[in-house]
Amino acid sequence: MKIIRPGLDRLLESPERFLKGNRIGLVVNQTSLTLEGESSIARFARHSRLQLCRLFAPEHGIYGVDQDMVPIESMVDPLSGLAVESLYGTDSHSLAPDPGRLNGLDHLIFDIQDVGSRYYTFVYTMAHCMETCRQAGVSFVVCDRPNPIGGVQLEGNRVSEGYRSFVGQYPLPNRHAMTAGELARLFNEHFGIHCDLTVVPMEGWSRDLWFDQTGLRWVPPSPNMPTVATATVYPGMCLVEGTRLSEGRGTTLPFEQTGAPFIDPLSLAGHLNGLALPGVFFRPHFFKPTFHKFAGQVCGGIQLHVTDRERFRPVIAGVATVLTLARLYPEKFEWRTEPYEFVGDRPAIDLLYGNDALRTAFAPGTQTPKEIEAAWAPDLAEFSRLRENFLIY
Repeated sequence: MKIIRPGLDRLLESPERFLKGNRIGLVVNQTSLTLEGESSIARFARHSRLQLCRLFAPEHGIYGVDQDMVPIESMVDPLSGLAVESLYGTDSHSLAPDPGRLNGLDHLIFDIQDVGSRYYTFVYTMAHCMETCRQAGVSFVVCDRPNPIGGVQLEGNRVSEGYRSFVGQYPLPNRHAMTAGELARLFNEHFGIHCDLTVVPMEGWSRDLWFDQTGLRWVPPSPNMPTVATATVYPGMCLVEGTRLSEGRGTTLPFEQTGAPFIDPLSLAGHLNGLALPGVFFRPHFFKPTFHKFAGQVCGGIQLHVTDRERFRPVIAGVATVLTLARLYPEKFEWRTEPYEFVGDRPAIDLLYGNDALRTAFAPGTQTPKEIEAAWAPDLAEFSRLRENFLIY
């Protein structure tokens, strides 16, 4: 197996190659580990040539213990003794650091494992920090890590104007096939942040590699992203968050299963398998969440078994799942109406999908999954041309 060296290791090995000063802040969580498995906080705290001054925590906290959309409180980090400042509080203003908190820093360093789907909030925390660094005159450094579901396959539609949010701040497709470092370059140059940006590339990564082919340790980036298999289905099955169906939170298979107490698993699996989607088998299934939607209730539904991840298309699988459920259970299927990621004036499904086209496509006799998939082609072609300008690997 090929061993990939993360950007973090390259930076720690030769900081003078990438850094002009020694006073740093870190935007990190539990995924920020060296190749040997040591926390970046510990390594920076004892580095002889660098002074670790401040820590900032994204959604789920600096050690990834909090559930989705739970405000993160400031704390003291036991490894370094430094205060940890939250970048995910009670409103949208909490998503970026106060420029004043960067006073005295030479560099703000970002090192967090992304999952390759545009809904995942860490890359937008990165973007907000880039904007603040520009205002404060502080250099921003990204230590790059692999896209765990590969850097080749694009899928989905781009986020439309009027639907931007913390689960889709820029017009990316659902599966963007870029690393955090490549996205930082895209955000900075094309979308106009224009901060003083340095990306520390990985050594040895190629775009065709999945995370389990890198030799790196998989550390769950958030409580409901336990495995690479979860990340594989997430670009499509996260759409279930925009409904009142369970997306499997509160179980050991979040996003790999979905259902509700009123669903007949055999009927649902039969309809979905009848679509002959590539690389996936839908198994009829019962499960009982211990928390979140339908906690303590037996849900009927399906589990996705990915049989060929190179052929599998997670976004259309998620679209087909939600579309099929909406049509099988029109009297009981409901969209989520509560505020979602600090937005209360648009439905969660519209923010996740990037426009209202999916929500309005569910009337009987309207678009099929194949027709929805075909409609993504112009967006994907345009984004494919754009991303070529910012790829590193």
